[in-house]
Amino acid sequence: QVQLVESGGGLVQAGGSLRLSCTASGSIFSIRVMGWYRQAPGKQRELVASITSGNSTNYADSVKGRFTISRDNAKKTVYLQMNSLKPEDTAVYYCNVDLTLVTRTWRNYWGQGTQVTVSS
Repeated sequence: QVQLVESGGGLVQAGGSLRLSCTASGSIFSIRVMGWYRQAPGKQRELVASITSGNSTNYADSVKGRFTISRDNAKKTVYLQMNSLKPEDTAVYYCNVDLTLVTRTWRNYWGQGTQVTVSS
């Protein structure tokens, strides 16, 4: 019913930048919260940043001041601008969307993940 398509990952040197995108499509009535999580090898998945429909944002302490989350409601897309990247930012990044379907049913969806690798 809903698909999330992520893009923008890749390999970058420390200090560089990347921009991730995640677009939702399908039988969507409204989107409440959109967020990015990441999971490094051997570690638990953790919240990186989230943004509500009212554009309230929340960031992990480790990325504050370096990452910026934004959303385009018309395009059903969430972005994560990542600046001043560090090797410890290396992980698979997952988009997560909290939404209501056209059937007025609440659902939560995950994207397929995109690899971000930061070399030192």
